[in-house]
Amino acid sequence: MHNSGELEVEVTAIGPVLLRPTIFRPGVCTSPAFHEAITGRGGSGLEPEASCPFGDGVLIIAEVAQTHDGSLGQAHAFIDAAADSGADAIKFQTHIAAAESTRDEPWRVPFSRQDASRYDYWQRMEFTADQWAGLAEHARERDVLFVSSPFSAEAVRLLDEVGVDIFKVASGEVGHVALLEDIIATGRPVIFSSGLSDFAELDTAVKMASKAGVPHAVLQCTTAYPCPPERVGLNQIQVLADRFDCPVGLSDHSGTIFPGLASVALGAAIIEIHVTFSRAMFGPDVPASITLEQMKKLVEGIRFLEVALANPVDRVNVPGREELRGLFTRSVALRHDLPAGTVLSREDLTLKKPGSGIPPDDLDGLVGRRLRRATAADRLLTSSDLED
Repeated sequence: MHNSGELEVEVTAIGPVLLRPTIFRPGVCTSPAFHEAITGRGGSGLEPEASCPFGDGVLIIAEVAQTHDGSLGQAHAFIDAAADSGADAIKFQTHIAAAESTRDEPWRVPFSRQDASRYDYWQRMEFTADQWAGLAEHARERDVLFVSSPFSAEAVRLLDEVGVDIFKVASGEVGHVALLEDIIATGRPVIFSSGLSDFAELDTAVKMASKAGVPHAVLQCTTAYPCPPERVGLNQIQVLADRFDCPVGLSDHSGTIFPGLASVALGAAIIEIHVTFSRAMFGPDVPASITLEQMKKLVEGIRFLEVALANPVDRVNVPGREELRGLFTRSVALRHDLPAGTVLSREDLTLKKPGSGIPPDDLDGLVGRRLRRATAADRLLTSSDLED
């Protein structure tokens, strides 16, 4: 395990066979540190003694990013929809164009017909401090955690002032040490995305958070929109778990619910996924998003898996198994009706349901035995049908 005092780590290569990790602890909030930090913070509006606000299991984050398209009303609508879907948290991105960008920034994808530049787009995505405070309060009213990714020191201060529950460090910002210092200085929990980082950057970020005693997590992420299945990187769930002594999970850009479900089965403690009201909505992240209806299915599936993972089955002592075996297994019977005095041959014997009679293992021992009475083929053979 990687720890706060060491950067020298040994990573075991993961082959085509994935091993069930030990990072998922059913029945335990994502991590004690996250639980203590989030439930004890004033920003969450929860008392220190309160139960874990996202339940005793996987933290499911509905990522809005810029899909609100600069509409405050849409942003609030996403909070309600995410809460109704069963998500534990709602996540935004907090952009302040003048603090993070210039007019020289190129488009990642030239999607907008109304913005002359990416800088103009960031400006259109901005909300005022009061508007961000309103979004945070709305999230608290709906009992979902308020999460956002800041892209400047100014955005960090704004989010800290409005009481963000968790900071999310976007993939392109993990190597931005000054920004990390500002985030970590708030003492609020932080989640690192790994889509554009090598291990050196991730090691540094995790070490900074560990040294400061700030609860943190690391998510496997592939920066592709949408992400094809061969690039999701489910094997990295185990790699990250082996390397870092913190919760790990998946930031999913596939536009489907499948990687999220698979990663939970592999031990992910956090699932973040982009959401949209419709595939027909405008915005760069829509192709990599799931609808809110799909989000409900994802939440249902994850909660189902949590129960399954929390209840390992004992192969030896299965409740009710013997009763079911009696119904579905077989016993010795005759192939056809036989008269009294018949000496049984192997060809006379077969196996039929139910399994409440002479067991199959005793079949060969019945060869050569004589029938005491006429016996029908439509009932099980019993010991009383046989001469001593």
